[in-house]
Amino acid sequence: MLDLINAIPRSLILPPASLFLLILAGLAMWRRWPRTGRAFAGAGVAALALLSMTGVADLFIRPLERMTRPLHAPERTGAQAIVVLAAGRLRNAPEYGNRDIPDHTALARLRYAAHLQRRTGLPVLVSGGTVGTPMAGERPYSLADAMATALREDFGVPVRWVEARSRDTAENAAFSAAMLRADRVRRVLLVTDAMHMARSRAVFERAGLEVVDAPTMFFSGQARSVHAWIPSAEGLRRSWYAMYELIGSVWYRLRSGGAQAAGG
Repeated sequence: MLDLINAIPRSLILPPASLFLLILAGLAMWRRWPRTGRAFAGAGVAALALLSMTGVADLFIRPLERMTRPLHAPERTGAQAIVVLAAGRLRNAPEYGNRDIPDHTALARLRYAAHLQRRTGLPVLVSGGTVGTPMAGERPYSLADAMATALREDFGVPVRWVEARSRDTAENAAFSAAMLRADRVRRVLLVTDAMHMARSRAVFERAGLEVVDAPTMFFSGQARSVHAWIPSAEGLRRSWYAMYELIGSVWYRLRSGGAQAAGG
């Protein structure tokens, strides 16, 4: 319930919910203040259309993805382990015996982690907390559990560590670092989306690990055809994700700065 309460303000700030609220506010004001109402509603509709274009989404994606770069020689990085961060999940997948399974974003990260593991032979840590309500007497089935199962069963990749307590990227870093330090691991290949990499790297380095970027799922530069300027669900999804990361990066910087000031 706490996670749901925390997610509500975030959902209302980001599109499309924030834009629908703007449109509704404009419609509510239309009769009493028609000019203002039209302006609000029109701005909401226009922003919704623009943010649904992959060409416009690219403007928000580029600055995030420019903060990292593809990893071309993982076997020469000196890393001691591969850390894969969780994304979402599909609940109760009937084709997998009603188990939770990684969603398409998490699956892309796992595929790249499997590729890196085969090239380097490094041990793998998966990180992501509990979802759903476990049966009586059962250990909660976490995002990390679903990822570990997919790596072992679908990719044939062993998993050494399963970090199953974290609820966000900062906790991914803190709990993963504690597990890795116990095995004297200091330098890791960090696998996540290119847009998520800068924020992830920062918190993992603050947790005391040496991080080698291992980003996947680059989206910038793909909007080259006329379809990039036609509104689509994919365009809105990319805009939402980029804005989520931009806001998250600012929030983590503010929180980190506040913590440093308190410590000083």
